[in-house]
Amino acid sequence: MTTGYSDRINHALAFAAKHHDRQVRKGTGLPYLTRPASVAIILTRYGCDETAVVAGILHDVVEDCVRDGWTRDLLDDRIGEKFGADVLEILLSVVQRRVGDTGAELAADERRSDCLQRLTTASNLACWVMAACVLHEGSSLLTDLRRTVDANVVWGRFKASKSATVAWYRAVPARLGEVGFSAPIVAELDQLARALEASARTPLPPN
Repeated sequence: MTTGYSDRINHALAFAAKHHDRQVRKGTGLPYLTRPASVAIILTRYGCDETAVVAGILHDVVEDCVRDGWTRDLLDDRIGEKFGADVLEILLSVVQRRVGDTGAELAADERRSDCLQRLTTASNLACWVMAACVLHEGSSLLTDLRRTVDANVVWGRFKASKSATVAWYRAVPARLGEVGFSAPIVAELDQLARALEASARTPLPPN
């Protein structure tokens, strides 16, 4: 059953708002909270349950904490205890890690490859969260490309090259398909990847 609102979702949004306080979306003046809220809307649109929606809202919070070196005990205390061990397990299976299994720090491209590889053992709900986060991120990028008169300014926001950025959006739906996740959102991701590939070849005119 589709979840539109609950106390748990409201708590997650409040928690994310506090974490992302004063942060804005890269290249825009939009409050960062618009991202977790949009991810929640995407998951709700596809009929995902409350656990997936809460995880989607908290995705970037946990990814920030992992990047900052939070221990598992601290994550259990600050996230698991508040929102459920199931939410934390979903997120730890799909966020990009700073350190790999060997303890070595991962470069940016290695973090993405590691994230894709871990989808092998990710749950169905984790795949939903991953898909929704990437769909929002890529859709925001495409919208900005369509609105700008200079696409290079938008592509320049990313540390990765234009080709590497496009390759990421192509790799996500491909990998989700490989691990057996065949929900309709994968087709939407694939369509998005094709649009980004086209925009990388030929800058799109503003709407």
